[in-house]
Amino acid sequence: MLTLLRAFLNSVIREGALDVETATGQRFAFGDGTGNRVGIRFVDPAAERQLIVNPSLAFGELYMDGRLLVTRGSLYDVLALVSRNLGLQDPPGIAKALTRLRTGVRSFKQRNSSQRAKQNVAHHYNLDGRLYDLFLDSDQQYSCAYFDEPGLNLDEAQLAKKRHIAAKLLVKPGQHILDIGSGWGGLALYLAKFCRAEVTGVTLSEEQISVARGRAQQENLAASVKFRLQDYRAVSDPFDRIVSVGMFEHVGVNYYPVFFDKAAQLLASDGVMLLHSIGRMDGPGATNPWMAKYIFPGGYAPALSEVLPAIERAGLVVTDIEILRLHYADTLRSWRERFLARREEARGLYDERFCRMWEFYLAACESAFRYSGLMVFQIQLAKRQDAVPLTRDYIGQREAELRRLEHDLKSIRIAAE
Repeated sequence: MLTLLRAFLNSVIREGALDVETATGQRFAFGDGTGNRVGIRFVDPAAERQLIVNPSLAFGELYMDGRLLVTRGSLYDVLALVSRNLGLQDPPGIAKALTRLRTGVRSFKQRNSSQRAKQNVAHHYNLDGRLYDLFLDSDQQYSCAYFDEPGLNLDEAQLAKKRHIAAKLLVKPGQHILDIGSGWGGLALYLAKFCRAEVTGVTLSEEQISVARGRAQQENLAASVKFRLQDYRAVSDPFDRIVSVGMFEHVGVNYYPVFFDKAAQLLASDGVMLLHSIGRMDGPGATNPWMAKYIFPGGYAPALSEVLPAIERAGLVVTDIEILRLHYADTLRSWRERFLARREEARGLYDERFCRMWEFYLAACESAFRYSGLMVFQIQLAKRQDAVPLTRDYIGQREAELRRLEHDLKSIRIAAE
């Protein structure tokens, strides 16, 4: 087994410096010795075997169970080293075979019927809301922030994200907007407050909708913003604008035609839609098995080549595509640092194993966005080519207008206090 472990780690770690201590106390170094050294230790021999047989699943499970310990550097440092090395090489034959197998069965894994979709959402989004308070921004934006200027903090970058999306939607006062996957309500409330729109948010999370409705009441926006516990497939109202942020990853490859057919059915003839989703740069693939089992069951980040055909068949026109490359990596870094700073509070809500799971989730996602080909795409859609201006200048102009409105409202609030 020791020979197999050394051969496996030698095949993966070619650059950098990884120190490994086996369960029997033997120590080995892997990589070319460059950069900061990181280290791990196996607690029992079975952990070494599990990592060799199925590393994509076992790495996270072993860390969760305390059977793989980080002895030098941080968990993120270890995962970043692995991700950088995997990005430099073709995966070995067994890894390719496992990826092909997972890709082949993903249609089965992503059978996200209305009932199953609600179960998947509950698995992640119906966790104790106090957990999310530990690491999200004050508006509880649980999706990629937009760092449009150097030095922004998380709250500022999440506000910039909402502003950027609102600018692309070209919202006019009084228009009706559908927010698919409205979360804790922050984007819907922003669109009502600063664009003076009538917004309907739909979500399958009972925890999130309770918070969103409370926020609408608290901010005196309940007349303009309605939140429904409803599957997007059950929506029948017409809308001038449609937006979906961080929800498409839960649709499933089988349902892309359903999703865009429904959007085309609901969108006005001169309407505009904005889809914001995680995607992959390296073509179709499969969800990491650890992530699918513990964090996002039924979830999948698609390649654009999987999304665009469904858009075309639905009769929608792509009017703009923007790729946000490292914005989510920076968002996740902020989340990870904030979570670790309040880790003891998280352990009070759940337990040590949960905290290790959540730490692995945030660190693994950050390293994937930095080194493993994940990104975020924003696709602007319409039914007519002339639904939006012919150049992108309007985005910056509208962002400037919204920034002034934000400043004016903040000044009024401060004066009232």
